[in-house]
Amino acid sequence: MKTLADWRASKRSFEWQGHEIAYWIGGEGPPLMLIHGFPTASYDWHKIWPALTQRFRVFAPDMLGFGLSPKPRHTEFLIVDQASIHEALAARLGVAQAHVLAHDYGVTVAQELLARHREGGQALTLQSVVFLNGGLFPELHRATLGQQMLLSPQGETVAAGQTRENFGAALAQVFGPDTQPSAAELDDLWALLAEAEGYKLMHKLISYVPQRRENRDRWVGALEAALVPQRLINGVLDPVSGGHAADHYEKVVPRGDVVRLNVGHWPQIEAPGEVLAAFFGFHSQSSWARGA
Repeated sequence: MKTLADWRASKRSFEWQGHEIAYWIGGEGPPLMLIHGFPTASYDWHKIWPALTQRFRVFAPDMLGFGLSPKPRHTEFLIVDQASIHEALAARLGVAQAHVLAHDYGVTVAQELLARHREGGQALTLQSVVFLNGGLFPELHRATLGQQMLLSPQGETVAAGQTRENFGAALAQVFGPDTQPSAAELDDLWALLAEAEGYKLMHKLISYVPQRRENRDRWVGALEAALVPQRLINGVLDPVSGGHAADHYEKVVPRGDVVRLNVGHWPQIEAPGEVLAAFFGFHSQSSWARGA
């Protein structure tokens, strides 16, 4: 398991539209792209990174506005642009096709990539997608009080007033009762959010919520078309996108494949071993997953 200091030291970067986007890469094998969530960063994957890199060539950027990537104050943060960042990184690495593992905000980015895959002509071909908890269906997203405040007319003020204490309290509410984050884990996650005062952008970054509603037909349509193999690994105790979302996914996605875990919104942090077992189980099912 990498410490945050190790993670910082292993950062690489590439240029996208004038921004130096931070990314990480490791391992050998079929390409696997990791897409992180809000309001954190790719460090969310650090507990499962060593095991993933034993079987895959793994790459993961911090999206624009997150983690160790730039945090421009006057940018409109669009899901379509975040998807293009992932495509640009894949192209830089010479990756034409890849598997995807996505969480939270990242599931929406993955849905945009699925929509491009469905439409054809995109640079990156998706081979499979595994989703963790996230707002796959905007009508089922149950925003927390903190999210509602960030989306309100007072959102900028709310973002500017973020502290380590209220950040930690907000995250604790969506973790499972028996898998709460430690103080050290919250310190690390806060450090990445606070990098370059990134917490002051939270009211802008959370625009993904209305973007989901505006693009619902395209993004949910791509999900339901199920053109590539999919699995949902869902922490059912998550009050935002937990068991209720997993039940709906299973009903509407053809061959809906769901693994339910007794954890909250951050399965890869709360139950890394179980997430790895579910992910590797999915990837051992057939030849496509092994890159054959």
